[in-house]
Amino acid sequence: MVLLEFLNMGSGEIILILAVVLLLFGGKKLPELARGLGKGIRDFKDASEGVKREIHRNINVINADDEPANKETKETVVPKT
Repeated sequence: MVLLEFLNMGSGEIILILAVVLLLFGGKKLPELARGLGKGIRDFKDASEGVKREIHRNINVINADDEPANKETKETVVPKT
């Protein structure tokens, strides 16, 4: 819905686009195109999730490496009286 508002498309324009696609590819080819498009989107989502997991894993490794160094550098300060 947000995409349609962004493109400022009404129902008439959408019907026209669908009719042109149907004329260009035919009724038998449309399901194959939809399956291919769905598979491509799914592969893209899987790849992007893999990249996100890898980034988060590397951030966690870096943070885990920094924690002991931070504990060693922190010293207890005793006020002089």
